[in-house]
Amino acid sequence: MVKNSFISVIFQEKKEENRRSVEFQIVSFTNKIRRLTLHLELHKKDYLSQRGLRKILGKRQLLLSYLSKTNKICYKELIGELDIRESKNR
Repeated sequence: MVKNSFISVIFQEKKEENRRSVEFQIVSFTNKIRRLTLHLELHKKDYLSQRGLRKILGKRQLLLSYLSKTNKICYKELIGELDIRESKNR
């Protein structure tokens, strides 16, 4: 839970400014993914949450690939701040 509070503190200022930006959407999806991951550690047979997690992962992956094509520098910074792996190019 420390990572979630750290991420929310980093992007608190940007939250009111730019809710439709790709970066904000990636951060919010990352927070949801971490929350669902913690939930699934306790409730292993919650298949609906697993499905929701896979859908959110796919959406975040699409946004990350879009950001890597349009703005490589911002993509690298965001990956570093969120501490997530770089996506493999297809």
